[in-house]
Amino acid sequence: MSSNPDMQPTKAEIRTQAQRERILSASQACFVHSGFHAASMATIAETAGMSPGLIYRYFENKNAIVLAIIDHQLEVVRQRIGDMHSGNDLAESIVEHFDAHDLDDADSMSSVLFLEMTAEATRDAQVAQALQKFDATVRSELVEWMSRSLQKGGYGLPVNVARERVLMLVCLIEGLKLRKVREPALDRRLLRESLDFIITALVAPVPCRSR
Repeated sequence: MSSNPDMQPTKAEIRTQAQRERILSASQACFVHSGFHAASMATIAETAGMSPGLIYRYFENKNAIVLAIIDHQLEVVRQRIGDMHSGNDLAESIVEHFDAHDLDDADSMSSVLFLEMTAEATRDAQVAQALQKFDATVRSELVEWMSRSLQKGGYGLPVNVARERVLMLVCLIEGLKLRKVREPALDRRLLRESLDFIITALVAPVPCRSR
């Protein structure tokens, strides 16, 4: 989009952004259905309803598409964290995320795509570095949220405690992505009750120690 935030984007910039989003959405669907290596640029182009040559106008290669997906997901997650408030029902939000059928939603990383990204990181240094940046940024902003005062929408946790709890929260969410693939029919009431117990512990205030 326009490099000047005070200026309205031009028609050409809007079209470029729309084309990129169309390609990313098609790529995500192809990666989910076929995996990174089986999903060719030709397949992505066909899914997007574009010629392969047009795809290459926006992305140098398939790796560039993967990195763009990670960057886009980071912005989506950061926005969601920014909207979080201590009054939100975090357990219910996680259950809703577990239930989401988001294979074609460019604003959500499905469980299968998450596993594909993770596997690719073991083979590709660029993807691994991009995911490390993703993880570090998300955890940092979650720590900032949890350590924010109650009056400002956080939980008032000491930063060191927030770091520990955020690590467990991230591991929990990532584990549920794997569970979604392994057990899509998981009892939702059992999931909700389990999450209520765990989330209560994760956001509980640190007890004052008597001197």
